[in-house]
Amino acid sequence: MGSLRLDNVSKNFGEVEVLKNIDLDVEEGEFIVFVGPSGCGKSTLLRIIAGLEDLTGGHVRIGGEVVDFVPPAKRGIAMVFQTYALYPHLSVHGNMALGLKQAGTAHPEIERRIVRAAGILHLEDLLDRRPSQLSGGQRQRVAIGRAIVREPKLFLFDEPLSNLDAALRVNTRLEIANLHRMLGATMIYVTHDQVEAMTLADRIVVLNQGRVEQTGRPIDLYRQPANRFVAGFIGSPKMNFIENPAATARYKAHSIGIRPEHLTITFADPLWTGTVSHTEQLGSDTFVYIQTAETGLLTVRAPGEEFVTVGDEVGLSVDERMVHRFDHTGAALVGRKDDGAA
Repeated sequence: MGSLRLDNVSKNFGEVEVLKNIDLDVEEGEFIVFVGPSGCGKSTLLRIIAGLEDLTGGHVRIGGEVVDFVPPAKRGIAMVFQTYALYPHLSVHGNMALGLKQAGTAHPEIERRIVRAAGILHLEDLLDRRPSQLSGGQRQRVAIGRAIVREPKLFLFDEPLSNLDAALRVNTRLEIANLHRMLGATMIYVTHDQVEAMTLADRIVVLNQGRVEQTGRPIDLYRQPANRFVAGFIGSPKMNFIENPAATARYKAHSIGIRPEHLTITFADPLWTGTVSHTEQLGSDTFVYIQTAETGLLTVRAPGEEFVTVGDEVGLSVDERMVHRFDHTGAALVGRKDDGAA
């Protein structure tokens, strides 16, 4: 059974509190992604689940069993590292077989599992090659194949795409998503890349300074962030935040957030006016950076054919339904702007 439960998990390194009372339930077959800035504790949490780090407090349960003192090899997990961690003197076949041999698995069963994993990951023609003869993407697939042959309860991925170039990141991301659909396995995935999180996860866990800020479906975190941290971390380009009382008073909030796609360049009855300071034309989209007196610098996601130039004076309108309101602590305010909350 591939369920996972974290009960009040904490971790200290000396005086430094790295993880602070983490609670999380993961159902069998879920794809969970941990995201957050560098140093937020996401990789430490993954290593605790794997048994590579000891707990300071709390419990880890895999398949309903407490595994706090169970060694990594007996937890029923398989981990894929960002550095691949392949043995250079072994072939692809040898790398995939080694863990099974050490566990005493019978030779016919080892071959069955390797053939199956190689077929899933299109490695059939590479089984006799050594890691030095493979591309970065192929090495990562071998590392994933080594995990598959163990038939684990949990797959753990620690930033597996960070060493790949942009094109390979996209391709390998699609392969991991397809792998999850094929295997129906429980997967825990750590990344600092919120695009990976949004496209892969059934649920995202947003971590900040050792605490869980919010957990939920990617679209729910995007549309209904619990606070300013989540609102600013999820989404690319990032949400615009405005604190000037001259602009926020009408929304009865300490600060407001507006995503770039919810601002429109207009010359008819604009809410704000400003000067174009920079543009980025990306083909399907154009990002326009506009400096206004009331709001400071705003990012607008405009259609690809939006032609404005640096120095142009433009107006801005806002999709009022999509304005996010926050109180003085950064917590999201619930309800309409005319509810009177502040």
